[in-house]
Amino acid sequence: MARGVKVAVIGGVFAAMVGGAGYGAYNIVSALNGDGGTGAAGPAPVKSGPPSADEVEETTAKFFAAWEKGQAASAAALTNNDTAAEPLLTAYGTTAHITDVTITPGTASGATVPYTVKAKVVHDGTSKPLTYKSELTVVRGVTTGRALVDWQPSVIHPELRRDDTLVTEESANPPIEAVDRNGTVLTKEKYPSLGPVLDALRDRYGDKAGGTPGVELVVRHADRAVADTPLLTLAKGKPGKLNTTISASAQAAAETAVKKYSQSSVVAVKPSTGEVLAVANHRTDAFNAAFEGTAAPGSTMKIITAAMLIDNGVTSMNGPAPCPDDAVWQGQTFKNLTNMEPNPSATLANSFLRSCNTAFIKLIDEEPLTDESLTTEAETRFGIGKDWKTGIVSVDGKVPAVSGPDRAAGAIGQGQVQMNPLNMASVTATAITGSFRQPYLVSPELDDRQLATAKGLPDSTAAQLKQMMRLTATQGTAATAMRGLGDDIGAKTGSAEVDGQAVSNSWFTGFRNDVAAAAMTEEGGHGGDAAGPIVAAVLRTAG
Repeated sequence: MARGVKVAVIGGVFAAMVGGAGYGAYNIVSALNGDGGTGAAGPAPVKSGPPSADEVEETTAKFFAAWEKGQAASAAALTNNDTAAEPLLTAYGTTAHITDVTITPGTASGATVPYTVKAKVVHDGTSKPLTYKSELTVVRGVTTGRALVDWQPSVIHPELRRDDTLVTEESANPPIEAVDRNGTVLTKEKYPSLGPVLDALRDRYGDKAGGTPGVELVVRHADRAVADTPLLTLAKGKPGKLNTTISASAQAAAETAVKKYSQSSVVAVKPSTGEVLAVANHRTDAFNAAFEGTAAPGSTMKIITAAMLIDNGVTSMNGPAPCPDDAVWQGQTFKNLTNMEPNPSATLANSFLRSCNTAFIKLIDEEPLTDESLTTEAETRFGIGKDWKTGIVSVDGKVPAVSGPDRAAGAIGQGQVQMNPLNMASVTATAITGSFRQPYLVSPELDDRQLATAKGLPDSTAAQLKQMMRLTATQGTAATAMRGLGDDIGAKTGSAEVDGQAVSNSWFTGFRNDVAAAAMTEEGGHGGDAAGPIVAAVLRTAG
Protein backbone atom coordinates (compact mmCIF):
# COMPACT_ATOMS: atom_id res chain seq x y z
CA MET A 1 0.00 0.00 0.00
CA ALA A 2 1.45 3.37 -1.00
CA ARG A 3 2.09 5.73 1.90
CA GLY A 4 1.41 9.41 2.09
CA VAL A 5 -1.96 9.67 0.41
CA LYS A 6 -2.32 13.12 1.94
CA VAL A 7 -3.96 15.63 -0.35
CA ALA A 8 -4.67 19.01 1.20
CA VAL A 9 -8.35 19.79 1.58
CA ILE A 10 -9.53 22.91 -0.24
CA GLY A 11 -12.73 23.89 1.53
CA GLY A 12 -13.70 20.22 1.72
CA VAL A 13 -17.33 19.46 2.34
CA PHE A 14 -18.93 16.20 3.20
CA ALA A 15 -22.26 15.59 5.02
CA ALA A 16 -24.55 13.41 7.13
CA MET A 17 -23.89 9.75 7.46
CA VAL A 18 -26.81 7.51 6.80
CA GLY A 19 -25.34 4.31 5.61
CA GLY A 20 -25.92 0.63 5.51
CA ALA A 21 -23.84 -2.27 6.62
CA GLY A 22 -24.10 -5.27 4.40
CA TYR A 23 -24.91 -3.58 1.10
CA GLY A 24 -24.49 -5.79 -1.93
CA ALA A 25 -22.35 -4.92 -4.90
CA TYR A 26 -23.84 -2.47 -7.37
CA ASN A 27 -23.11 -1.72 -11.00
CA ILE A 28 -21.21 1.55 -11.09
CA VAL A 29 -20.74 2.95 -14.60
CA SER A 30 -18.36 5.87 -14.44
CA ALA A 31 -16.21 7.73 -16.89
CA LEU A 32 -13.67 8.25 -14.12
CA ASN A 33 -11.84 5.06 -14.85
CA GLY A 34 -13.09 4.55 -18.38
CA ASP A 35 -15.19 1.60 -17.21
CA GLY A 36 -17.87 0.46 -19.60
CA GLY A 37 -16.30 2.10 -22.64
CA THR A 38 -16.39 0.43 -26.03
CA GLY A 39 -14.01 0.66 -28.95
CA ALA A 40 -13.59 -0.68 -32.43
CA ALA A 41 -12.74 -4.07 -31.01
CA GLY A 42 -15.96 -4.15 -28.94
CA PRO A 43 -16.44 -3.93 -25.16
CA ALA A 44 -13.47 -4.63 -22.91
CA PRO A 45 -13.65 -7.97 -21.11
CA VAL A 46 -15.08 -7.80 -17.57
CA LYS A 47 -12.53 -8.78 -14.95
CA SER A 48 -13.34 -11.43 -12.38
CA GLY A 49 -11.85 -12.86 -9.22
CA PRO A 50 -10.51 -11.02 -6.18
CA PRO A 51 -8.90 -7.61 -6.77
CA SER A 52 -5.13 -7.72 -7.16
CA ALA A 53 -2.78 -5.92 -4.76
CA ASP A 54 -2.24 -3.22 -7.38
CA GLU A 55 -5.99 -2.74 -7.78
CA VAL A 56 -6.46 -2.51 -4.01
CA GLU A 57 -3.73 0.09 -3.79
CA GLU A 58 -4.98 2.15 -6.73
CA THR A 59 -8.66 2.10 -5.69
CA THR A 60 -7.88 2.96 -2.09
CA ALA A 61 -5.57 5.82 -3.07
CA LYS A 62 -8.17 7.34 -5.39
CA PHE A 63 -10.94 6.97 -2.79
CA PHE A 64 -8.87 8.60 -0.05
CA ALA A 65 -7.79 11.43 -2.34
CA ALA A 66 -11.38 12.21 -3.34
CA TRP A 67 -12.56 11.99 0.29
CA GLU A 68 -9.81 14.36 1.43
CA LYS A 69 -10.64 16.90 -1.29
CA GLY A 70 -14.36 16.87 -0.51
CA GLN A 71 -15.23 15.36 -3.88
CA ALA A 72 -18.19 13.36 -2.62
CA ALA A 73 -19.49 12.22 -6.01
CA SER A 74 -16.05 11.07 -7.14
CA ALA A 75 -15.41 9.20 -3.89
CA ALA A 76 -18.87 7.61 -4.01
CA ALA A 77 -18.29 6.44 -7.58
CA LEU A 78 -15.34 4.43 -6.30
CA THR A 79 -17.67 2.37 -4.04
CA ASN A 80 -20.08 -0.43 -4.84
CA ASN A 81 -23.05 1.66 -3.64
CA ASP A 82 -22.70 5.25 -4.80
CA THR A 83 -26.38 5.97 -4.10
CA ALA A 84 -25.86 5.40 -0.38
CA ALA A 85 -22.28 6.66 -0.20
CA GLU A 86 -22.62 10.08 -1.81
CA PRO A 87 -25.04 11.71 0.68
CA LEU A 88 -23.01 10.33 3.56
CA LEU A 89 -19.76 11.66 2.17
CA THR A 90 -21.37 15.00 1.41
CA ALA A 91 -22.66 15.34 4.97
CA TYR A 92 -19.18 14.91 6.47
CA GLY A 93 -18.45 18.60 6.11
CA THR A 94 -21.88 20.24 6.14
CA THR A 95 -23.60 18.79 9.19
CA ALA A 96 -20.53 17.34 10.88
CA HIS A 97 -18.35 20.40 10.08
CA ILE A 98 -15.26 18.22 9.58
CA THR A 99 -12.47 19.78 7.51
CA ASP A 100 -8.69 19.60 6.86
CA VAL A 101 -8.95 15.84 6.34
CA THR A 102 -5.75 13.80 6.03
CA ILE A 103 -5.92 10.02 5.64
CA THR A 104 -2.89 7.81 6.25
CA PRO A 105 -3.25 4.21 5.07
CA GLY A 106 -1.68 1.34 6.95
CA THR A 107 -0.46 -2.00 5.66
CA ALA A 108 -3.07 -3.86 3.66
CA SER A 109 -4.11 -7.35 4.70
CA GLY A 110 -5.29 -8.86 1.46
CA ALA A 111 -8.07 -6.58 0.23
CA THR A 112 -8.61 -4.92 3.61
CA VAL A 113 -6.84 -1.64 4.31
CA PRO A 114 -6.64 0.02 7.74
CA TYR A 115 -6.14 3.76 7.94
CA THR A 116 -5.98 6.73 10.29
CA VAL A 117 -8.06 9.87 9.74
CA LYS A 118 -6.84 13.19 11.11
CA ALA A 119 -9.05 16.24 10.69
CA LYS A 120 -10.55 19.26 12.42
CA VAL A 121 -14.09 19.89 13.59
CA VAL A 122 -14.98 23.58 13.30
CA HIS A 123 -18.17 25.16 14.64
CA ASP A 124 -18.89 28.83 15.31
CA GLY A 125 -15.22 29.73 15.53
CA THR A 126 -14.31 26.82 17.81
CA SER A 127 -11.96 24.16 16.42
CA LYS A 128 -10.87 20.81 17.83
CA PRO A 129 -8.66 18.09 16.29
CA LEU A 130 -10.31 14.77 15.43
CA THR A 131 -8.40 11.52 15.06
CA TYR A 132 -9.73 8.01 14.62
CA LYS A 133 -8.97 4.70 12.90
CA SER A 134 -11.09 2.62 10.57
CA GLU A 135 -10.72 0.21 7.66
CA LEU A 136 -12.21 -0.63 4.29
CA THR A 137 -12.25 -3.61 1.95
CA VAL A 138 -11.90 -3.54 -1.83
CA VAL A 139 -14.15 -5.91 -3.78
CA ARG A 140 -14.83 -6.73 -7.42
CA GLY A 141 -17.92 -5.07 -8.90
CA VAL A 142 -20.39 -7.79 -9.86
CA THR A 143 -21.35 -6.48 -13.29
CA THR A 144 -18.57 -4.01 -14.11
CA GLY A 145 -15.62 -6.03 -12.88
CA ARG A 146 -14.09 -2.86 -11.40
CA ALA A 147 -12.22 -2.82 -8.12
CA LEU A 148 -14.48 -0.86 -5.74
CA VAL A 149 -14.62 0.05 -2.07
CA ASP A 150 -17.17 -2.17 -0.32
CA TRP A 151 -19.45 0.50 1.07
CA GLN A 152 -20.23 0.47 4.78
CA PRO A 153 -20.95 3.57 6.89
CA SER A 154 -18.08 2.43 9.14
CA VAL A 155 -15.72 3.30 6.27
CA ILE A 156 -16.28 6.94 7.25
CA HIS A 157 -16.31 6.40 11.03
CA PRO A 158 -16.29 3.10 12.96
CA GLU A 159 -19.23 4.17 15.17
CA LEU A 160 -21.58 4.62 12.22
CA ARG A 161 -24.20 2.03 11.37
CA ARG A 162 -26.93 1.91 8.78
CA ASP A 163 -28.84 5.20 8.42
CA ASP A 164 -26.88 6.91 11.21
CA THR A 165 -25.74 10.53 10.88
CA LEU A 166 -22.77 12.62 12.03
CA VAL A 167 -23.77 16.00 13.43
CA THR A 168 -21.86 18.83 15.13
CA GLU A 169 -24.09 21.31 16.93
CA GLU A 170 -25.21 22.47 20.33
CA SER A 171 -26.11 19.37 22.29
CA ALA A 172 -29.73 18.33 22.19
CA ASN A 173 -29.40 17.68 25.92
CA PRO A 174 -27.01 19.13 28.49
CA PRO A 175 -24.32 16.75 29.78
CA ILE A 176 -24.97 14.91 33.02
CA GLU A 177 -22.79 13.79 35.88
CA ALA A 178 -24.43 10.52 36.82
CA VAL A 179 -23.71 9.42 40.38
CA ASP A 180 -24.43 6.19 42.19
CA ARG A 181 -26.58 5.79 45.27
CA ASN A 182 -23.69 6.98 47.47
CA GLY A 183 -22.57 9.91 45.32
CA THR A 184 -19.77 8.16 43.41
CA VAL A 185 -19.44 9.48 39.86
CA LEU A 186 -20.21 6.90 37.17
CA THR A 187 -18.18 7.26 33.96
CA LYS A 188 -17.90 5.27 30.74
CA GLU A 189 -14.17 5.01 31.24
CA LYS A 190 -14.46 3.27 34.61
CA TYR A 191 -17.63 1.31 33.82
CA PRO A 192 -17.47 0.65 30.05
CA SER A 193 -20.69 -1.32 29.67
CA LEU A 194 -22.59 1.55 31.30
CA GLY A 195 -21.80 3.67 28.22
CA PRO A 196 -25.13 3.14 26.39
CA VAL A 197 -27.01 3.45 29.70
CA LEU A 198 -25.36 6.78 30.54
CA ASP A 199 -26.06 8.04 27.01
CA ALA A 200 -29.71 7.02 27.40
CA LEU A 201 -29.95 8.70 30.80
CA ARG A 202 -28.53 11.91 29.38
CA ASP A 203 -30.96 11.77 26.48
CA ARG A 204 -33.89 11.30 28.85
CA TYR A 205 -32.88 13.50 31.79
CA GLY A 206 -30.27 15.96 30.54
CA ASP A 207 -32.79 18.80 30.51
CA LYS A 208 -34.02 17.91 34.01
CA ALA A 209 -30.67 17.64 35.79
CA GLY A 210 -29.89 21.35 35.80
CA GLY A 211 -27.00 21.51 33.32
CA THR A 212 -26.36 23.67 30.27
CA PRO A 213 -25.63 22.25 26.77
CA GLY A 214 -22.25 22.31 25.05
CA VAL A 215 -21.24 21.76 21.42
CA GLU A 216 -20.43 18.21 20.32
CA LEU A 217 -19.78 15.99 17.36
CA VAL A 218 -22.15 13.06 17.79
CA VAL A 219 -23.44 10.00 16.01
CA ARG A 220 -27.15 10.59 15.62
CA HIS A 221 -28.71 7.16 15.33
CA ALA A 222 -31.42 6.36 12.84
CA ASP A 223 -33.43 4.85 15.67
CA ARG A 224 -34.31 7.97 17.62
CA ALA A 225 -35.12 5.82 20.63
CA VAL A 226 -31.35 5.28 20.89
CA ALA A 227 -29.42 8.15 22.45
CA ASP A 228 -26.81 10.07 20.46
CA THR A 229 -23.25 8.75 20.80
CA PRO A 230 -20.87 11.66 21.58
CA LEU A 231 -17.53 11.54 19.71
CA LEU A 232 -15.89 14.91 20.41
CA THR A 233 -16.68 17.87 22.66
CA LEU A 234 -15.90 21.26 21.12
CA ALA A 235 -17.32 23.38 23.91
CA LYS A 236 -18.12 21.89 27.29
CA GLY A 237 -21.51 22.43 28.76
CA LYS A 238 -22.18 22.48 32.45
CA PRO A 239 -23.17 18.97 33.56
CA GLY A 240 -26.21 18.53 35.71
CA LYS A 241 -26.08 16.04 38.55
CA LEU A 242 -28.25 12.96 38.06
CA ASN A 243 -28.76 10.60 40.97
CA THR A 244 -29.15 6.95 40.01
CA THR A 245 -29.88 3.79 41.97
CA ILE A 246 -26.65 2.10 40.80
CA SER A 247 -24.17 0.81 43.39
CA ALA A 248 -20.62 1.52 42.18
CA SER A 249 -19.28 -1.58 43.95
CA ALA A 250 -21.97 -3.85 42.48
CA GLN A 251 -21.46 -2.29 39.04
CA ALA A 252 -17.70 -2.88 39.21
CA ALA A 253 -18.30 -6.53 40.12
CA ALA A 254 -20.80 -6.90 37.29
CA GLU A 255 -18.40 -5.35 34.75
CA THR A 256 -15.63 -7.75 35.77
CA ALA A 257 -17.92 -10.79 35.85
CA VAL A 258 -19.44 -10.42 32.37
CA LYS A 259 -16.03 -9.95 30.74
CA LYS A 260 -15.26 -13.60 31.46
CA TYR A 261 -18.05 -14.82 29.15
CA SER A 262 -18.81 -13.46 25.70
CA GLN A 263 -22.34 -12.31 24.88
CA SER A 264 -23.27 -12.03 28.55
CA SER A 265 -25.57 -9.70 30.47
CA VAL A 266 -26.43 -9.25 34.15
CA VAL A 267 -28.74 -7.12 36.29
CA ALA A 268 -28.90 -6.75 40.07
CA VAL A 269 -31.82 -5.19 41.95
CA LYS A 270 -32.71 -4.43 45.56
CA PRO A 271 -35.83 -6.52 46.30
CA SER A 272 -37.06 -4.31 49.14
CA THR A 273 -37.26 -1.25 46.86
CA GLY A 274 -36.94 -2.27 43.19
CA GLU A 275 -33.82 -0.12 42.74
CA VAL A 276 -31.41 -1.35 40.05
CA LEU A 277 -27.96 -1.82 41.60
CA ALA A 278 -26.02 -2.93 38.52
CA VAL A 279 -26.47 -3.48 34.79
CA ALA A 280 -23.65 -4.81 32.62
CA ASN A 281 -23.26 -6.31 29.15
CA HIS A 282 -20.31 -7.93 27.41
CA ARG A 283 -21.29 -8.12 23.77
CA THR A 284 -19.91 -7.58 20.29
CA ASP A 285 -22.54 -4.85 19.78
CA ALA A 286 -23.72 -1.96 21.96
CA PHE A 287 -27.12 -3.53 22.62
CA ASN A 288 -28.32 -3.35 26.22
CA ALA A 289 -29.50 -6.96 26.26
CA ALA A 290 -29.71 -6.86 30.06
CA PHE A 291 -32.70 -4.48 29.78
CA GLU A 292 -33.91 -4.88 26.22
CA GLY A 293 -33.22 -8.52 25.37
CA THR A 294 -35.97 -10.99 24.51
CA ALA A 295 -35.08 -14.65 24.85
CA ALA A 296 -36.47 -17.86 26.29
CA PRO A 297 -35.32 -18.00 29.95
CA GLY A 298 -35.23 -21.77 30.32
CA SER A 299 -35.84 -23.28 33.72
CA THR A 300 -35.52 -20.00 35.61
CA MET A 301 -39.16 -19.69 34.47
CA LYS A 302 -40.02 -22.50 36.89
CA ILE A 303 -40.14 -19.88 39.65
CA ILE A 304 -43.30 -18.46 38.06
CA THR A 305 -44.63 -21.91 37.14
CA ALA A 306 -44.14 -23.16 40.70
CA ALA A 307 -45.97 -20.09 42.00
CA MET A 308 -48.85 -20.84 39.61
CA LEU A 309 -49.07 -24.44 40.86
CA ILE A 310 -49.07 -23.35 44.50
CA ASP A 311 -51.50 -20.43 44.06
CA ASN A 312 -53.97 -22.63 42.19
CA GLY A 313 -53.86 -25.42 44.77
CA VAL A 314 -52.34 -27.98 42.39
CA THR A 315 -49.50 -28.85 44.77
CA SER A 316 -47.18 -27.28 47.35
CA MET A 317 -43.49 -27.27 48.20
CA ASN A 318 -43.84 -30.55 50.08
CA GLY A 319 -46.65 -31.84 47.88
CA PRO A 320 -46.28 -34.34 45.02
CA ALA A 321 -44.48 -33.48 41.78
CA PRO A 322 -43.33 -36.82 40.32
CA CYS A 323 -40.32 -36.69 37.99
CA PRO A 324 -40.60 -39.37 35.25
CA ASP A 325 -38.15 -39.91 32.39
CA ASP A 326 -40.44 -38.16 29.93
CA ALA A 327 -43.80 -36.42 29.71
CA VAL A 328 -46.14 -36.33 26.72
CA TRP A 329 -48.24 -33.22 26.21
CA GLN A 330 -50.72 -33.20 23.31
CA GLY A 331 -48.55 -35.46 21.20
CA GLN A 332 -45.17 -33.88 21.99
CA THR A 333 -42.65 -35.65 24.21
CA PHE A 334 -40.57 -33.62 26.68
CA LYS A 335 -37.50 -34.99 28.42
CA ASN A 336 -35.16 -34.00 31.23
CA LEU A 337 -31.51 -33.15 30.98
CA THR A 338 -29.18 -36.09 30.42
CA ASN A 339 -28.37 -38.26 33.45
CA MET A 340 -31.29 -37.06 35.60
CA GLU A 341 -32.60 -39.97 37.64
CA PRO A 342 -36.41 -40.32 37.61
CA ASN A 343 -38.16 -39.95 40.96
CA PRO A 344 -41.82 -41.04 41.00
CA SER A 345 -42.24 -39.88 44.62
CA ALA A 346 -40.60 -36.45 44.25
CA THR A 347 -42.02 -33.37 45.92
CA LEU A 348 -42.25 -30.00 44.20
CA ALA A 349 -39.21 -28.84 46.15
CA ASN A 350 -37.19 -31.84 44.96
CA SER A 351 -38.22 -31.45 41.32
CA PHE A 352 -37.51 -27.70 41.55
CA LEU A 353 -34.01 -28.03 43.01
CA ARG A 354 -33.10 -30.70 40.43
CA SER A 355 -34.88 -28.74 37.66
CA CYS A 356 -37.02 -31.66 36.49
CA ASN A 357 -38.86 -30.62 33.33
CA THR A 358 -41.26 -33.52 33.25
CA ALA A 359 -42.59 -32.85 36.75
CA PHE A 360 -43.76 -29.38 35.79
CA ILE A 361 -45.22 -30.49 32.45
CA LYS A 362 -47.18 -33.31 34.11
CA LEU A 363 -48.72 -30.86 36.61
CA ILE A 364 -49.90 -28.15 34.19
CA ASP A 365 -52.70 -30.44 33.01
CA GLU A 366 -54.29 -30.44 36.48
CA GLU A 367 -57.53 -28.65 37.31
CA PRO A 368 -58.16 -25.71 37.53
CA LEU A 369 -55.27 -24.71 35.23
CA THR A 370 -56.04 -23.37 31.74
CA ASP A 371 -54.11 -21.95 28.81
CA GLU A 372 -54.30 -18.53 30.49
CA SER A 373 -53.10 -19.56 33.97
CA LEU A 374 -49.36 -19.02 33.46
CA THR A 375 -49.98 -15.66 31.76
CA THR A 376 -52.22 -14.53 34.60
CA GLU A 377 -49.66 -15.58 37.22
CA ALA A 378 -46.84 -13.78 35.43
CA GLU A 379 -48.79 -10.55 34.94
CA THR A 380 -50.85 -10.20 38.09
CA ARG A 381 -48.32 -11.59 40.58
CA PHE A 382 -44.92 -10.76 39.03
CA GLY A 383 -45.74 -7.67 36.94
CA ILE A 384 -44.53 -9.22 33.67
CA GLY A 385 -45.80 -7.31 30.62
CA LYS A 386 -47.08 -4.37 32.71
CA ASP A 387 -45.32 -1.52 30.86
CA TRP A 388 -42.32 -0.91 33.13
CA LYS A 389 -40.84 2.59 33.23
CA THR A 390 -37.30 2.06 34.46
CA GLY A 391 -35.90 5.43 33.36
CA ILE A 392 -34.46 4.12 30.07
CA VAL A 393 -35.76 1.82 27.35
CA SER A 394 -36.54 -1.63 28.72
CA VAL A 395 -38.59 -4.69 27.82
CA ASP A 396 -40.81 -6.06 30.57
CA GLY A 397 -41.16 -9.68 29.48
CA LYS A 398 -43.75 -11.73 27.64
CA VAL A 399 -45.69 -14.81 28.75
CA PRO A 400 -48.49 -15.22 26.19
CA ALA A 401 -51.54 -17.41 26.68
CA VAL A 402 -51.02 -20.33 24.30
CA SER A 403 -52.36 -23.82 23.69
CA GLY A 404 -50.85 -26.99 22.31
CA PRO A 405 -47.19 -27.88 22.81
CA ASP A 406 -46.25 -24.25 23.49
CA ARG A 407 -48.28 -24.31 26.71
CA ALA A 408 -46.08 -27.12 28.04
CA ALA A 409 -42.91 -25.51 26.67
CA GLY A 410 -43.79 -22.22 28.37
CA ALA A 411 -43.96 -23.91 31.77
CA ILE A 412 -40.23 -24.69 31.49
CA GLY A 413 -39.23 -21.37 29.94
CA GLN A 414 -39.26 -22.34 26.27
CA GLY A 415 -41.82 -21.85 23.52
CA GLN A 416 -43.06 -18.26 23.28
CA VAL A 417 -41.92 -17.03 26.69
CA GLN A 418 -39.51 -14.08 26.40
CA MET A 419 -37.43 -12.58 29.21
CA ASN A 420 -34.19 -10.72 29.91
CA PRO A 421 -31.95 -10.49 33.00
CA LEU A 422 -33.85 -7.43 34.29
CA ASN A 423 -37.10 -9.39 34.21
CA MET A 424 -35.66 -12.45 35.92
CA ALA A 425 -33.92 -10.42 38.63
CA SER A 426 -37.33 -8.85 39.33
CA VAL A 427 -39.02 -12.27 39.33
CA THR A 428 -36.59 -13.42 42.03
CA ALA A 429 -37.15 -10.21 44.00
CA THR A 430 -40.92 -10.76 43.90
CA ALA A 431 -40.57 -14.43 44.78
CA ILE A 432 -38.57 -13.81 47.95
CA THR A 433 -40.47 -10.75 49.23
CA GLY A 434 -43.97 -11.52 47.97
CA SER A 435 -44.24 -7.96 46.60
CA PHE A 436 -43.72 -6.75 43.03
CA ARG A 437 -41.69 -3.57 43.01
CA GLN A 438 -41.02 -2.41 39.48
CA PRO A 439 -37.27 -2.04 38.91
CA TYR A 440 -35.98 1.46 38.17
CA LEU A 441 -32.69 3.29 37.57
CA VAL A 442 -33.82 6.84 38.30
CA SER A 443 -36.35 7.94 40.90
CA PRO A 444 -39.83 8.34 39.39
CA GLU A 445 -40.12 11.61 41.33
CA LEU A 446 -37.71 13.26 38.85
CA ASP A 447 -40.17 13.04 35.97
CA ASP A 448 -43.44 12.02 37.67
CA ARG A 449 -43.65 8.75 35.78
CA GLN A 450 -45.96 6.06 37.09
CA LEU A 451 -44.32 2.74 37.93
CA ALA A 452 -46.07 -0.49 37.03
CA THR A 453 -47.97 -2.33 39.75
CA ALA A 454 -49.02 -5.92 40.43
CA LYS A 455 -50.67 -7.53 43.43
CA GLY A 456 -47.74 -9.81 44.28
CA LEU A 457 -47.83 -13.19 45.99
CA PRO A 458 -49.59 -14.60 49.03
CA ASP A 459 -47.21 -14.82 51.99
CA SER A 460 -47.35 -18.63 51.98
CA THR A 461 -46.42 -18.84 48.29
CA ALA A 462 -43.50 -16.44 48.70
CA ALA A 463 -42.22 -18.36 51.72
CA GLN A 464 -42.31 -21.65 49.77
CA LEU A 465 -40.61 -20.17 46.70
CA LYS A 466 -37.85 -18.66 48.83
CA GLN A 467 -37.24 -21.95 50.60
CA MET A 468 -37.13 -23.90 47.32
CA MET A 469 -34.60 -21.43 45.94
CA ARG A 470 -32.54 -21.81 49.14
CA LEU A 471 -32.51 -25.57 48.65
CA THR A 472 -31.50 -25.17 45.00
CA ALA A 473 -28.57 -22.96 46.01
CA THR A 474 -27.34 -25.32 48.72
CA GLN A 475 -28.32 -28.80 47.50
CA GLY A 476 -29.46 -28.51 43.89
CA THR A 477 -28.32 -27.43 40.45
CA ALA A 478 -27.11 -24.01 41.67
CA ALA A 479 -24.97 -25.30 44.54
CA THR A 480 -21.64 -25.23 42.72
CA ALA A 481 -22.02 -21.65 41.50
CA MET A 482 -23.30 -20.37 44.87
CA ARG A 483 -20.77 -22.20 47.02
CA GLY A 484 -19.01 -20.04 49.59
CA LEU A 485 -21.43 -17.11 49.53
CA GLY A 486 -22.95 -17.64 52.96
CA ASP A 487 -25.79 -15.63 54.55
CA ASP A 488 -29.34 -16.06 53.21
CA ILE A 489 -28.97 -17.30 49.64
CA GLY A 490 -31.12 -18.90 46.97
CA ALA A 491 -31.05 -19.50 43.23
CA LYS A 492 -32.53 -21.13 40.15
CA THR A 493 -30.67 -22.36 37.09
CA GLY A 494 -31.84 -22.49 33.51
CA SER A 495 -30.66 -23.55 30.07
CA ALA A 496 -32.66 -22.55 27.03
CA GLU A 497 -32.43 -24.30 23.68
CA VAL A 498 -32.48 -21.99 20.67
CA ASP A 499 -33.06 -23.07 17.08
CA GLY A 500 -29.83 -23.00 15.11
CA GLN A 501 -27.58 -23.05 18.18
CA ALA A 502 -25.52 -26.12 19.01
CA VAL A 503 -25.21 -25.01 22.64
CA SER A 504 -28.06 -23.75 24.82
CA ASN A 505 -28.19 -20.30 26.41
CA SER A 506 -27.13 -20.22 30.04
CA TRP A 507 -29.50 -18.56 32.55
CA PHE A 508 -29.17 -18.09 36.30
CA THR A 509 -30.99 -16.04 38.90
CA GLY A 510 -30.33 -15.83 42.61
CA PHE A 511 -30.46 -13.78 45.77
CA ARG A 512 -28.30 -13.02 48.75
CA ASN A 513 -29.89 -11.07 51.57
CA ASP A 514 -31.50 -7.95 50.00
CA VAL A 515 -29.95 -8.33 46.53
CA ALA A 516 -31.39 -10.29 43.61
CA ALA A 517 -29.49 -10.80 40.35
CA ALA A 518 -29.97 -12.58 37.05
CA ALA A 519 -27.66 -13.24 34.10
CA MET A 520 -27.79 -14.74 30.64
CA THR A 521 -24.92 -15.95 28.44
CA GLU A 522 -25.65 -16.79 24.83
CA GLU A 523 -24.52 -20.35 24.05
CA GLY A 524 -23.15 -20.61 27.59
CA GLY A 525 -24.49 -24.11 28.25
CA HIS A 526 -26.08 -25.09 31.56
CA GLY A 527 -27.17 -22.35 33.93
CA GLY A 528 -24.39 -22.97 36.38
CA ASP A 529 -21.67 -23.02 33.73
CA ALA A 530 -21.54 -19.34 32.72
CA ALA A 531 -24.48 -17.29 34.02
CA GLY A 532 -24.12 -18.83 37.50
CA PRO A 533 -20.59 -17.56 38.18
CA ILE A 534 -21.61 -14.09 36.92
CA VAL A 535 -24.53 -13.85 39.33
CA ALA A 536 -22.48 -15.26 42.21
CA ALA A 537 -19.73 -12.68 41.63
CA VAL A 538 -22.24 -9.82 41.77
CA LEU A 539 -23.99 -11.22 44.86
CA ARG A 540 -20.63 -11.69 46.59
CA THR A 541 -19.94 -7.96 46.33
CA ALA A 542 -23.43 -6.53 46.50
CA GLY A 543 -24.99 -8.87 49.02
